[in-house]
Amino acid sequence: MNNITIIGAGFSALTAVNTLRKIDKKVHIDLVSPIARFNYYPSSIWIPTDLRKPEDIVVNLNLFFSRLKVNFHESEAIGIRDHGRTVILSSKELVNDGLIICSGGQYINALPGIEHTFNACAGPYEVYKFRNRLRSMTNGVLSFGFSGNPNEPAAMRGGPTFEFLFGVDEWLRKRGVRNNFDLVFFSSSDRPGQRMGMKVVDALIKEMKRRDIKTILGKKILGFESSKVVFDGYELTSNLIMFTPGMTGKHWFKNTDLKLSPGGFLSADENCRVIGGERVYVAGDSGSYPGPDWLPKQAHMADLQAKCAAKNLMAELNGKPVKNAFKVELICIVDSYAKGTFVFRNERFTILLPMGRFGHWLKNLFEKLYLKKYR
Repeated sequence: MNNITIIGAGFSALTAVNTLRKIDKKVHIDLVSPIARFNYYPSSIWIPTDLRKPEDIVVNLNLFFSRLKVNFHESEAIGIRDHGRTVILSSKELVNDGLIICSGGQYINALPGIEHTFNACAGPYEVYKFRNRLRSMTNGVLSFGFSGNPNEPAAMRGGPTFEFLFGVDEWLRKRGVRNNFDLVFFSSSDRPGQRMGMKVVDALIKEMKRRDIKTILGKKILGFESSKVVFDGYELTSNLIMFTPGMTGKHWFKNTDLKLSPGGFLSADENCRVIGGERVYVAGDSGSYPGPDWLPKQAHMADLQAKCAAKNLMAELNGKPVKNAFKVELICIVDSYAKGTFVFRNERFTILLPMGRFGHWLKNLFEKLYLKKYR
């Protein structure tokens, strides 16, 4: 019986487990993660406005692992050798016949003073700290921004920042205190959100103007102070800063014999095979993949890559040709507290569809259906 190891417990890891089990009910699955917990990051946007609490979107995975007969290892991967056959953990080593790396990336926390900011994508508990700071304020300047990886520009997460920005703006208006606050959006890009398409960028900037949200675009971000964002040639006084830096690969990727991309991710082909490995696949934020420059790092894309990786690995283990390639598309609903706008992009066209309250309801429904699989 084949023994497959999966590193990670996020979107791509759990989708890989589900896909493997659909193909083979008996294949042995080892899963490595520091904690048996799944964070549903897309709904973190509702924590500052109390539409969600962290416990609403954090799921203990022990029951899921038991149902799908997954051998869980509460440990951290720190390296790989033998072209993927041995995974080095902080407590032991695991040998496998096939490996799927779904450990995610890490944020580039290199800017001076970044400890004075809150990362929009660092998880529900980090966002809850932002929520508490926001609730303690009666007035001031709130600033929201993001940046990328200079060596791999696509390695960024900008969408959630827009959702936090618009959601907080709407929440302040409903409380009747919006005039007490200045909201500012900043980015080193003069066209932020380009991965969603230029039509979407125009709509986002137009919406910020409509909401009287100030913008600082195209200025290099040099760092932060306790109440300040420092740009090249300019400083912004801010009482609360939400900032998501660019992403890179996990630091332990360097402790492998696998090829890394310029941005520090695992280099993969269109079948999600890691270059330099044998029966080693990657899905989600851990990898750098061929495709358009707008190829998103988001949950939906991670799921598509995980299905591709799992199917191809099983084919390879069974002596069949590897022929599955992941579909390239971006799908999301940009939510603003009570309304949602549907965004879709593939290599042929882009759709931007305001859906009002139905969009907000649809995003809520998708969360419930998605989490039902793991509760």
